[in-house]
Amino acid sequence: MVAGNWKMNTTLPEGLALATGLNEALKDRTPNCDVVIGVPFTHLASIVAAIDTRKIGVAAENAAAWAEGAFTGEVSAKMIASTGATYVILGHSERRAYYHETPATLKTKVELALASQLTPIFCIGEVLAEREAGTHFEVVDEQITASLFDLTARDFSKLVLAYEPVWAIGTGKTATAAQAQEIHAHIRRTIAAKYGEDIAENTSILYGGSCNAGNAKELFSNPDVDGGLIGGASLGVEKFLPIIEAF
Repeated sequence: MVAGNWKMNTTLPEGLALATGLNEALKDRTPNCDVVIGVPFTHLASIVAAIDTRKIGVAAENAAAWAEGAFTGEVSAKMIASTGATYVILGHSERRAYYHETPATLKTKVELALASQLTPIFCIGEVLAEREAGTHFEVVDEQITASLFDLTARDFSKLVLAYEPVWAIGTGKTATAAQAQEIHAHIRRTIAAKYGEDIAENTSILYGGSCNAGNAKELFSNPDVDGGLIGGASLGVEKFLPIIEAF
């Protein structure tokens, strides 16, 4: 999978132009991977209606930790599903850092997403201090186990994971291909210890740290890197398309 995360970028007209431009670029192509775009809540229904969702999946960038109720300004998983979107990005490092989302909150969000037949793209990863302290394996293990390991094997198998080296997001730094492979393989072993080799092998683990057209092919060539969660480089068809083609 190659998934774009637009974050808080594009007005609705701009987002529609970007989505339809990507749709047009892929019209006569058959990518070797699933393609998903994560877009602002305001864009979901319009973009779903404007593109071929058999070729490009649409994701929300977050979801509420409640099914419904008096939570002004929140958007529930059920609301997201009603737009025709089929994915939701949960646990992104920015949500964890700026909005103090806890493992317990994220556990609830994952369960609500699955109940609404959304596929969570669940983000994990360490900050620079944790990487430098050598605790990055423990950090990702705790993020996985605390939020996901109460799921049944059947529900866990519906997830996509995205490893984010937080120190490489928007900094221009990128984990080396060897570093990416090392921690992706570790994540897969952690999953296998809980759910077995078959589920672990069939879980897509995306790399989410400053992946671009220049390094995508090398990153994706690793056996345990199953694609990318792409930030800034997903905001232009001319930047995003080469990453898709790198698969």
